[in-house]
Amino acid sequence: MAKVFVSELVLRDGHQSLIATRMRTEDMLPICAKLDAIGFWSLEAWGGATFDACVRFLKEDPWERLAKLRKALPNSRIQMLLRGQNLLGYRHYSDDVVRAFVQKSADNGVDVFRIFDAMNDMRNLKTSIEAVKKVGKHAEGAISYTTSPVHDIAHFVELAKELESMGCDTLAIKDMAGLLTPQSTQDLVKALRTAVSLPIHLHSHATSGLSAMCFLKGIEAGATIIDTCNSSFGEGASHPSTESIVAALKGTEYDTGLDLVALQEITAYFRDVRKKYWQFESEFTGVDTRVLVNQVPGGMISNLSNQLKEQGALNRIDEVLAEIPRVREDLGFPPLVTPTSQIVGTQAVLNVMTGARYKSITNEVKNYFLGRYGQSPAPVNELVKKLAVNDGETITCRPADLLIPEMAKLSVEAERFAKSEEDVLTYAMFPDIGQTYLQERNAGSLVPEELLDKESVNAAAPRFAPNEFKVTLHGETFHINLTGSGHSGEEKRPYYVSVDGIAEEVFVETLNEIEVSGGAGATTGASKKKSASNSSSGRPRPSHAGHVTTSMPGTIVAVITKIGDKVKAGDAVLVIEAMKMENEIQAATSGIVVAIHVTKGDMVNPDESLLEIQPE
Repeated sequence: MAKVFVSELVLRDGHQSLIATRMRTEDMLPICAKLDAIGFWSLEAWGGATFDACVRFLKEDPWERLAKLRKALPNSRIQMLLRGQNLLGYRHYSDDVVRAFVQKSADNGVDVFRIFDAMNDMRNLKTSIEAVKKVGKHAEGAISYTTSPVHDIAHFVELAKELESMGCDTLAIKDMAGLLTPQSTQDLVKALRTAVSLPIHLHSHATSGLSAMCFLKGIEAGATIIDTCNSSFGEGASHPSTESIVAALKGTEYDTGLDLVALQEITAYFRDVRKKYWQFESEFTGVDTRVLVNQVPGGMISNLSNQLKEQGALNRIDEVLAEIPRVREDLGFPPLVTPTSQIVGTQAVLNVMTGARYKSITNEVKNYFLGRYGQSPAPVNELVKKLAVNDGETITCRPADLLIPEMAKLSVEAERFAKSEEDVLTYAMFPDIGQTYLQERNAGSLVPEELLDKESVNAAAPRFAPNEFKVTLHGETFHINLTGSGHSGEEKRPYYVSVDGIAEEVFVETLNEIEVSGGAGATTGASKKKSASNSSSGRPRPSHAGHVTTSMPGTIVAVITKIGDKVKAGDAVLVIEAMKMENEIQAATSGIVVAIHVTKGDMVNPDESLLEIQPE
């Protein structure tokens, strides 16, 4: 009798897709015994964006999370998502770093490594697969499924044959955006079953509303393992509900054998847990057939909407979603999955926010055009490429072939704050935030982002103005929509609004704060002058072309000029990280640098001058 096996994703991709990867380890451990007793083929619990989120937001050690989960799940295979030569970062790493990362992941508890490359460039998977096989673990090669003029069944079959020849134990169809249809699933699975002997593992997001139907057709065509997510974190931008699929297959030749009542006990637990993370819920994580056009993956949409919300630009998400397919075509139709989803998505945001396509181009897009992520599936837009890299030469070899071994160098760089090889690898994945995290951990000063109490916020709600309203001033009416705000407690709290559809940022100083600084209702002439000419950070507001600004909020990662330097219009003078991507900020005019208002690590906003150039 045929049987279908289930991989449960609630500990990783489920919360990545619906609450921006914010679930904490403390909320996973209490339910692990019940998860462990179900009999899943695997539990996906690590990799993907969880490593980044642990370090960046939760202030948790991702390696410690893995070790704790390993101890709490003694009878289950723990599965992780590994980005081939990218590992869990956003660049390619040298082969010795890849081998070290796989070794330590296995040592700390990973049994199944799902390995993929965002470009489907098989050269970028070889080292990871070899490393997994060497440590005696299960290597699952993944095809990143997408649709485009160059992605057809014959193409995917050739990829599958290469993965089998590399020694993979299973083959995953990774439909990260929910683009499969029932018919295309059946056709693809049948073709793969004919071409390779590997068990086929189906992964699809429910965003388009088609994935459960796709699973049934895929199972009938010969897929034997499926990815589902407990309904507490399932459906929408996540995955088909585990309980629903188990119930649908019960009593058929594809019966999973899993206990529906036991699954529902797990559901009850996670439903309560999810309430804690209400502030990260997104209105863009339900069924949305637009994904069949924009192809934004489930794991990205909640993060994208959250990032736009933080910038006060959530009202422009439809423009961004419309721009993403255009950028993807310019880049030669790469599948949209980390890191290409971030590369394409961030560039689309820049194109929308700056009001001009490719006025500002991220370093990652430049590296993409230079071939440093691998070979693009189709020819790129040569005009856009010239804008990005001028006459830069595109490499044709495997990108990692140009990298020298890095582990020794990384160990030396991190020796002041790293206490283990795992720490060195954390630093390797994210040098800036990794170093900050490790230093704060060593100092005992880690503070995770605040989880807001929904009842307290709701109880205070009557004190606040509505978030959408009309204002009539001097006979002219404006439509105001509040799209976000900064943190409470700031001296001047920023509020992000749209005025008749145009994004604006305003700063509000409460009456109590005015009383403390100068009496009720009192504001000195000097302070009025300062607020008019300076931003909330104290930096000057831009007033001429020599003032260098950023198109979106972010963090300064490099200052690449100094006072007294002569620069030309178009020269890069700063590097900012926004939405996890780096973007060079260029001089708008030629002249001499006369003032620099930022240093590495500073948080910056669009309404302030970061650097000043005296025109020649």
